[in-house]
Amino acid sequence: MTSSSALSKIADALADLDEDKLLSLIRQRLDAGDDPLALVEACRKGMSIVGERFEKMEYFLTHLAMSAEVFSDALKLIEPKIKAAGCGIKSPGKIVFGTVKGDVHDIGKNMVETMLRCAGFDVIDLGVDVPPEKFVQALKDSKAEILGLSALITTSFDSMKETVDAVKKADLRDKVKILVGGGIVDDKVVKYTGADGYATDAMNAVKLVESLLHKQKQVKPPR
Repeated sequence: MTSSSALSKIADALADLDEDKLLSLIRQRLDAGDDPLALVEACRKGMSIVGERFEKMEYFLTHLAMSAEVFSDALKLIEPKIKAAGCGIKSPGKIVFGTVKGDVHDIGKNMVETMLRCAGFDVIDLGVDVPPEKFVQALKDSKAEILGLSALITTSFDSMKETVDAVKKADLRDKVKILVGGGIVDDKVVKYTGADGYATDAMNAVKLVESLLHKQKQVKPPR
């Protein structure tokens, strides 16, 4: 069993964006035969600390991007051990995500998806300029419980609303929570589109997804 002290050092190294130290610590613990899943959880704790520092404006978007890369490199070391042990990291949920029709911006979308994957979510990326029917089909195929719609231009609000309406028409609305995102999104956009919530940055998006997923699972209708 990995000591709490060792796990704290791993979390702190990731939170401090000290990749060399983090990877060295992980190699040491893997060589010692520690539980690889415990190491993943320590890394996730580090990512949570990064999020807290971002909220306090101690970290900025560049730090978020760096933390995601460091986390990814750490997972590359740990995942072979997880597979060898015959165990896996259980995803807290599936998310269909994409930039809506008429909008081709993907930087914000990609940042959110990276942070969601770092949090363990199974993200199905549909890319950019995605029509409503493609979102609906992806929801049917994946049985995802969350739909994320991204946009960076105000003219995309109509596309967001059309997508939400398409989900309703497909009789999936009571089975799926929908979030919208982008720097231009606010409560008025949520009301106009009929979504369940919005986020303007990656860390808030993760928290929103976790909250929406929790609510969705409290009263989950049959598929």
